[in-house]
Amino acid sequence: MYTIERYTNNYFNQWNTFVKGAKNGTFLFDRNFMDYHAHRFEDFSILIFEGKKLMAVFPAHVKDGRVYSHLGLTYGGLVLDFKVYLHETVTLLKELLAYYHSQGIAKLYIKTIPSIYHKVPSQELEYCLFLADAKLVRRDSVSVIEKSAAVKFNKSRIEAIRKSTRNSLVITEDDNFELFWNSVLVPNLQQRYAAAPVHTLAEITLLKERFPHNIRHFNVYSKGRLVAGTTVFVTDTVAKPQYISGNDERNALGSIDFLYNYLITDVFKDKKFFDFGCSNVQQGRKLNSGVSFWKESYGARTIAHDFYEVATANHTLLDNVLI
Repeated sequence: MYTIERYTNNYFNQWNTFVKGAKNGTFLFDRNFMDYHAHRFEDFSILIFEGKKLMAVFPAHVKDGRVYSHLGLTYGGLVLDFKVYLHETVTLLKELLAYYHSQGIAKLYIKTIPSIYHKVPSQELEYCLFLADAKLVRRDSVSVIEKSAAVKFNKSRIEAIRKSTRNSLVITEDDNFELFWNSVLVPNLQQRYAAAPVHTLAEITLLKERFPHNIRHFNVYSKGRLVAGTTVFVTDTVAKPQYISGNDERNALGSIDFLYNYLITDVFKDKKFFDFGCSNVQQGRKLNSGVSFWKESYGARTIAHDFYEVATANHTLLDNVLI
């Protein structure tokens, strides 16, 4: 028999222990990460038990009568125990939809966990969403290097890297984000996009303290001056630059090429995947072709990151699936 519990702090340790051992869990689902911006979201996460055994958790929040998994995270969805099978996931999604339906929630929005973040293949949710007649409302193109089948850098990228190595650049790993945040990242985002980093300096510093092995920062210097930097989120399978930026000299110095080459071929050479992120705007409907091609020049190729909308009333569509 399945039971569902809404997350409270009483489940803090059990939730985190489960996420760490889940087949598609990452540190983004740890409550120490999720709760850094708890004041921005009304949490509506749930835990699904079979008897006393925790089978799945669902990181989520509620806004305007709709549940999202999760607007404050890069990806979301059902986080599953290693021993959960496909037929069980059908029932888990049915129970999840029925629970939210009973709470007066009409629609559920899920941004799935890209397959590269799975410790073992785990796209059970995508299949079950199909059964529940979920609607694909957004699809991002994500540029990824798969190390076991890495495509070589193209000629222009190799030349850019060679040029950068002649400029006596130095890369250091640094736990102090302040110099990069205040002198490079924030000014660049403001000037180019009238935007700000998702994380404030105080927030990224706090998260680094909580996840010292999952969040790493690198600065690039030219003659003692900071010219570029990156903050990298690291999971069991993936290294992903969450922020990367350079000053006005970045093209002349090749500081970004120098930095990416170092990360891909040295620091994270043993990770299965290197994630450049997406190159889309307008809910995936527009592609920045120049940015996308630049990522591909490093040997990155495309995977899809899907976003779904599903009516909670559709839990009935899962009643007679299993034969």
